[in-house]
Amino acid sequence: MGLGPDSAKVKNLEDKSKSKKKKDEGSRKMEEEEIGCWAKFRLMGGCMPSRSKVDSSLSGITTQYVESKSTDEKSKDQPVVPVMSSTTSNGESASSTPKFSEELKLASHLRKFTFNDLKLATRNFRPESLLGEGGFGCVFKGWVEENGTAPVKPGTGLTVAVKTLNHDGLQGHKEWLAEVNFLGNLLHPNLVKLIGYCIEDDQRLLVYEFMPRGSLENHLFRKGSLPLPWSIRMKIALGAAKGLAFLHEEAERSVIYRDFKTSNILLDAEYNAKLSDFGLAKDGPESGKTHVSTRVMGTYGYAAPEYVMTGHLSSKSDVYSFGVVLLEMLTGRRSMDKNRPNGEHNLVEWARPHFGDRRRFYRLLDPRLEGHFSIKGAQKAIQLAAQCLSRDPKARPRMSEVVETLKPLPNLKDMASSSYYFQTMQADRNKSNMQNKNGTRTPAGFVTRNGQTLRSLSSLSDSRASPYNQPYQSPKPTVKKS
Repeated sequence: MGLGPDSAKVKNLEDKSKSKKKKDEGSRKMEEEEIGCWAKFRLMGGCMPSRSKVDSSLSGITTQYVESKSTDEKSKDQPVVPVMSSTTSNGESASSTPKFSEELKLASHLRKFTFNDLKLATRNFRPESLLGEGGFGCVFKGWVEENGTAPVKPGTGLTVAVKTLNHDGLQGHKEWLAEVNFLGNLLHPNLVKLIGYCIEDDQRLLVYEFMPRGSLENHLFRKGSLPLPWSIRMKIALGAAKGLAFLHEEAERSVIYRDFKTSNILLDAEYNAKLSDFGLAKDGPESGKTHVSTRVMGTYGYAAPEYVMTGHLSSKSDVYSFGVVLLEMLTGRRSMDKNRPNGEHNLVEWARPHFGDRRRFYRLLDPRLEGHFSIKGAQKAIQLAAQCLSRDPKARPRMSEVVETLKPLPNLKDMASSSYYFQTMQADRNKSNMQNKNGTRTPAGFVTRNGQTLRSLSSLSDSRASPYNQPYQSPKPTVKKS
């Protein structure tokens, strides 16, 4: 059947429409390829998975906890939901036109980058440059001039980490300002250095020094990575403690960090710890006052109980969070882990009964250490964690006292693997493991299958991997001849 003139017109119009549509799609595809994944992130409303969107504080007025529901299990952190707010909400501050001259307290050493500079420095924000994601947005690896802002060839100049503000994220303009105002004016070896920033239309970016070994969280919990040695764990704990002590007691005005956790502790090439992400930081109480009343924000499992209940924030809230992180480093367990048996989901509550038992303190320690830890050091570290985790904030030590306690621990040499008591306990543990061949959990916390002890290791296949080249074997118990 032939087509009449009208039908032909319709067909011609359809052909033109299809041609135009293909041309538009091709043009859009070329445009997306030109500007890399940045366009895709903007089109998708951000580069964060659903888990990351709840890995920081949430806005709203409620008294319940929110659980992270994501298929990505790399982080078990659960955010503390805000209780009440006497300040402007994040959404409010992000939607209003900011008065930069009033809000920004820029330090003279900060560099001001253009958006195009950072787009080129990160190779168009391509996925291969992605270092991580969080409530603020995405972090990309980039390269800029040593003393300037111009982008340079990858592998040359100064390596930086570029953090982008995700427009649909749960942290907004207010947190961006907090990062600039705190890190731009606070300089300390155990705080990540802020190099510069970018404000261009609705773009908000921050440029930091690059931390080659990534986060403490990855080294402790990422599947496949080798266990951090005892001395390195204590070195990291000491560095993080020095960072908090500086904020609380040495800064011109006391600063409460408010979000101390393993994912916010970054490591340089020598495993020196540096605190990052100051989006939730608050100025400490004024002279004569004991606390700051504020909306409850932070991460469930790390936040001090009195802060969650009352909204009263003090430096002792950070001390509690430090105790949780120290306990994670000692045990190799997450602060909250619902994959563990009943009674072991909450690390602090599981560990409390063991704090006072000096003979059974071995049960608390990460089995992946296999006895390669200092006996005196472990006892002191567990005692320190218990003090930091006291239910009474007044009983918790100051961070300067924590620093003094930790200073000698990285260098103690009384390894548990050489003690008769530990070898006897290890022999009993191995015997118990042989009797549980079907994937059952032994009282000591090991998981066994077919008589073999399984060690859950966390791994990075890049330069951030832990320093062990090979996992060492458990020492054989010494048999005394009669």
